[in-house]
Amino acid sequence: MKILVLNCGSSSLKYQLIDMQDESVLAKGLCERIGIEGSKLTHKAPGKDDFELETAMPDHGVAVKLVFDALTDAAHGVVKSVDEIGAIGHRVLHAGKKITESIVVNQEVKDIIRECFDLGPLHNPANLLGIEACEKVVPGKPNVAVFDTTFGMTLPEKAYYYAIPTEYYEKYGIRRYGFHGTSHNFVSHETIKFGNLDPEKAKVIVCHLGNGASISASIGGKGVDTSMGLTPLEGLIMGTRSGDIDAAVVQFIANHEKLSVDEVLNILNKKSGVLGLSGVSSDFRDVEKAAEEGNHMAQVALEAFQYRVAKYIGSYAAAMNGVDAITFTAGVGENDKATRKEIVEKYLGFIGAKIDDERNNVRGKAALISSDDSKVKIFMIPTNEELAIARDTLRLVEA
Repeated sequence: MKILVLNCGSSSLKYQLIDMQDESVLAKGLCERIGIEGSKLTHKAPGKDDFELETAMPDHGVAVKLVFDALTDAAHGVVKSVDEIGAIGHRVLHAGKKITESIVVNQEVKDIIRECFDLGPLHNPANLLGIEACEKVVPGKPNVAVFDTTFGMTLPEKAYYYAIPTEYYEKYGIRRYGFHGTSHNFVSHETIKFGNLDPEKAKVIVCHLGNGASISASIGGKGVDTSMGLTPLEGLIMGTRSGDIDAAVVQFIANHEKLSVDEVLNILNKKSGVLGLSGVSSDFRDVEKAAEEGNHMAQVALEAFQYRVAKYIGSYAAAMNGVDAITFTAGVGENDKATRKEIVEKYLGFIGAKIDDERNNVRGKAALISSDDSKVKIFMIPTNEELAIARDTLRLVEA
């Protein structure tokens, strides 16, 4: 079966068409600036010339129609008709506490996605638009919602409750949900498989490090803790997000700068992190370059990021009473060997973790990067959220 995977943003739509027989990517692309002047579709298929189309995309319905047109086009398409596409898998941010796993979309599911707009105001509305656009353009085609919060729904109560009056959980569903869940689920299971670990008992820490960053702890592939919380703002220092911070800082800045709570949260989400600390950029490569050139605060930003990662690894090793494997993934985790080395060598000696420089000189493929005498296996495993969504979609439509 061929599965189309869609990831809809407020003004964008990423897609991949995957042949599940061998899990190969037949085509992928991006619709940019939906609802904005200068809309463009970029479509790529192995063995064919890249295709670009600049045309008006007033809404996601038009964008979805253009995607199907591109996939079935005689010149640059990869299927003869939409009938060859068995189902559509959608990345959806939030289902609150009402849906705990991937699910075939019906009216009730759409209603729950809509009810969670306040929990995911930037993503959920766009995710729903993508689903409804597909229902309109290819009616009758199964749609599957794969939620970013699913991995966090197996957390025990001691990990997901906040120490605030429980009425706020009961009334509004305020709890730790965690995000990057599709990535954490995929990479934790790939770690167990690649490392030949016990599929029932393996204690794995996954470090999803990129512009957005989070860390998870799992036992036998099931999440037991994760660094992001009610929103993606909690946890690690990120490209533009502050990560963990004293909640009173919000009030302090609001009072002194005469700002609203929303305005302060905008600062914490979009103007903080390594960007705010370094004053240089949210791109780790730019910050590393500045640090090499002697920019002190750029160096501080990098060290603070690594320090926060190490603190979470240490806390999760304690929470699970041990760790069998630590895996690095995502943009920084997969490509920045220096960051991996610094985190392990500076901070993880207490658990007997050691990195092998030659093995660590790797990118683009799964690899063991720890030394033979390391007491903890350390891996670099590329994440593949689209494949994870496609696998869940196939499982559900074939059930």
